[in-house]
Amino acid sequence: MPVAMPLKLQRHLVLIGPMASGKSTLGQHFATQHGLTFIDTDRRIVAKHGTIPSIFATQGEHGFREIEAREVAAVLSAADEPSVVSLGGGAILDTGTQQLLESCVVVFLDADLETVRPRIVRDTGRPLLAGDAVERWQEMSRRRRPTYLKLADHVLVTRGKSQQDLVEELSAMLEERLTP
Repeated sequence: MPVAMPLKLQRHLVLIGPMASGKSTLGQHFATQHGLTFIDTDRRIVAKHGTIPSIFATQGEHGFREIEAREVAAVLSAADEPSVVSLGGGAILDTGTQQLLESCVVVFLDADLETVRPRIVRDTGRPLLAGDAVERWQEMSRRRRPTYLKLADHVLVTRGKSQQDLVEELSAMLEERLTP
């Protein structure tokens, strides 16, 4: 994958959206192409605390959300160079996280069911999708959508687009924002 023109972020670029919307994949591709650091908060949680299903099994959703809020706060509060950050789908439910996002550039990956269906049906490691994964995903997305929209500086519709299309669209959004 070619490295595009290096991009200098003034603030963290944070990708939000429902689970399986492609935040981690897009974030990694975008960061690689622009010579930026990529941080996936779910991966950091797994590295420090074990798998998300095991956290849910031992501490419940509330325990997981507390761990998640601390990890997100640690990443977004870091004085390091601004990075591309992918949040878990429910991280935006925490009011502390919402406040921290005010100092970031936030992009909502607006994914529809047809885009995520293959991902959620084959991925059994998502505790909140136990049972009818499609129905549960739709319900969570419907409930969380107003919060995603409220927090977002930009909305990136993912339907029918390749990863490269999304990288280019996100790059154009940011270049427009960074151009005086």
